Amino acid sequence: MQIVPREELRNLPKTVHGGQGWRLTGVEDFSQNLNPLGPPPEMKDEILGAISEIGHYPDASNEVPKKAVAGYFGLRPENVVMGAGSSEIIRNFPAAFMVPGDRVLMMRPSFAEYAQQCRIAGASVDFMDLLPENDFRIDFEQLSQSIRSTGYKAVYICNPNNPTGRIEDKEKILGIVRECEDLGTAVFLDETLLGLSTEAASTTLSKYVGKFSNLLIADSLTKSFAIPGMRIGFGLSSPEIVAELEKVQLPWNLGTVEQAVAAYLVEYRMDYPDVVARELKAESSYLHARLEDIGFPVGEVSDSFFYFVSVEDLGITGEEMKRLMLKGSVMIRDCASFGDRFKGYIRYCVKNRPSNNKFIAAAEGAMDSLRGR
Repeated sequence: MQIVPREELRNLPKTVHGGQGWRLTGVEDFSQNLNPLGPPPEMKDEILGAISEIGHYPDASNEVPKKAVAGYFGLRPENVVMGAGSSEIIRNFPAAFMVPGDRVLMMRPSFAEYAQQCRIAGASVDFMDLLPENDFRIDFEQLSQSIRSTGYKAVYICNPNNPTGRIEDKEKILGIVRECEDLGTAVFLDETLLGLSTEAASTTLSKYVGKFSNLLIADSLTKSFAIPGMRIGFGLSSPEIVAELEKVQLPWNLGTVEQAVAAYLVEYRMDYPDVVARELKAESSYLHARLEDIGFPVGEVSDSFFYFVSVEDLGITGEEMKRLMLKGSVMIRDCASFGDRFKGYIRYCVKNRPSNNKFIAAAEGAMDSLRGR
């Protein structure tokens, strides 16, 4: 007799993510949104120092990194939940709070795991489309109307949005949080990519989690410190939400090494992403200007450190542009996985000057190939 999955999983495909350039020899990966300077060099010493402790189970309560994160954000440890990357926070929220029949609202395009994990929990997903004529920004008036007309369990906002790179105004998001609290609707705010923006300090809602009963912020050290191979994420919320999330989290979700690295980085090196953010802002202007000069799709200068642009005017798809760029040993993201509307879109990140010059050379080669067709 065949063992069948739950109905929610029966026709649910796996999600598709970028960051696969490491599989190809000699290819530089611009499809992932990471700090291009890598982790602080002294982090290796912290890793080596923690290895001697891997002979016993890690602290399942994550007490040390929780205290470090709480201290940095001016919160209590009860406001912090640690995760194996922010992806675990994204998974655990619907696992703790959603049941079949619940409805959630999220933007499109946005990070695919939000919808995936809600559907696994049995919730139905409504989308509010972000439109090119509105520069892929949230229409907050439309969002407010949707929230008030439908009994949503949760609303998802990614700031800056992945893949579009747009950063939304803090006051507008706060207005939505207030409306949702009045309606008994949770707000899942993903700030994972905000740390590498020069607007991070003025945009984050981290200091507001103690003032609202419905706000959950997901964040991680992955992007800001270029450590995707170490799964270190965290959520900031009310003690009541945190307590429920901890009931469904993976036991020992952060290993001994991850806990030591998390505590060190948060206590001593949160200045590092700020330095990188300033460099990325300058490099974004440089890369944008050079690509614009050769006719490569760029759109407006990005709010953040990655670009989401259409290649449709070139008469090709994102997959075709990806293949052209690979000829120059550069990997970009084909955005078809975000939906059929985006088969003609690509995403690429900003890096340091040598890497950006490599990207420009590959782009010149791609444009020459298209002109020679």
